[in-house]
Amino acid sequence: MRYSGLRIFVEGLRGNTGWKPVWREPDPRPEYDVVIVGGGGHGLSTAYYLAKNHGITNVAVLEKGYLGGGSVGRNTTIVRANYRLPGNSEFYSHSLKLWESLESELNYNVMHSQRGLINLFHSDGQRDAFVYRGNSMVNRGDDAILLDREGVREQLPYLDFDNIRFPVYGGLYHPRGGTARHDAVAWGYARGADRRGVDLIQNCEVTGFDIEGCRVRGVQTSRGAIRAKKVGIVVAGRSGQVAAMAGLKLPIESHVLQAFVTEGLKPVIHHVVSFGMGHFYISQSDKGGLVFGGDLDFYASYAARGNLPMAEHVMEAAMTLMPVIGQARVLRTWGGIMDMTPDGSPIIDKTPIEGLFIDCGWCYGGFKAVPGSGWCFAHLIATGNPHPVAARYRLDRFLTGRGLMDEEGTGSQHNLH
Repeated sequence: MRYSGLRIFVEGLRGNTGWKPVWREPDPRPEYDVVIVGGGGHGLSTAYYLAKNHGITNVAVLEKGYLGGGSVGRNTTIVRANYRLPGNSEFYSHSLKLWESLESELNYNVMHSQRGLINLFHSDGQRDAFVYRGNSMVNRGDDAILLDREGVREQLPYLDFDNIRFPVYGGLYHPRGGTARHDAVAWGYARGADRRGVDLIQNCEVTGFDIEGCRVRGVQTSRGAIRAKKVGIVVAGRSGQVAAMAGLKLPIESHVLQAFVTEGLKPVIHHVVSFGMGHFYISQSDKGGLVFGGDLDFYASYAARGNLPMAEHVMEAAMTLMPVIGQARVLRTWGGIMDMTPDGSPIIDKTPIEGLFIDCGWCYGGFKAVPGSGWCFAHLIATGNPHPVAARYRLDRFLTGRGLMDEEGTGSQHNLH
């Protein structure tokens, strides 16, 4: 069924008895043209664009738990396209354009709010770096406005502008940046893929790959063997584990990234704000909670929970930037598993096994990349060629050292990104 304001009104009068399930619950078939391993945002968007853009509908998405139960629902919901380096910049620009038409595309409210993002800078060197970044954004057709100290004060009067260690010098304003409802994005793509004939199979864990003569023939699962001509792995923080079942060793470490949300408050933070000296970022949800996060926990882990020392570190950054936040009570915290590459940029590529494809290594950029990742991964699977905006996300750059994209300029160690 199509959703509309009229439909909501009519169902309200009928006691909401006319709604249908958002997607089917099919049993797995013996064979598919394409199997997507991973039912998160990237996997669901890949399946949707395989069907929509390429007419490939004999597709199964296999999820070991429930759809959207992984990192797509464990993040701080930020959407932006303020990257600097060629390779990343055009990809995230493309992804943001997809975000801007996503709700009408899916006929689903993903609560995309372009409230604007402001990256603060606190030194002359940081100002120079953001001028460079802003010019790169404008040159590729995106928006960037450099704010001086008073320009930031007009937008964000609640900050501590005169902190002795980290005075606010100004900020880079990205008006088209913002947030979206993470769960709704997964649900919208799941509904869209299901409507186009894709089988979404929950509680179906992949336990192995059937490979003959260096070519994938299918997967082994907790619900039996499934044959497939092509298989795509897109499982975020579990990428290393799943790829190992196919005999692949990926240049990835999995780390925990914590997020926090406070009690509901009246509207006070109208933008997404990023602290340039403390790796702290914050926005306010539609329910009023302040949603914020900071650094990785800095140890490899597959546990979707964090630890107290990093929680304290993030709270300290929050208090440094905006002391008023000390009056809010934190209600809950959660951890998402980040698949971190050495250069902080993702991988969308073929593997050495024919018919087996990999989409991983999104580091901090996974949620904002959901539409672009699905679009480009579907293109790669369908055509065998990388999409132009993802052409630099090659797996072999870590083997050769050519084409590395160190967006943050923090070196080649996983835990520094």
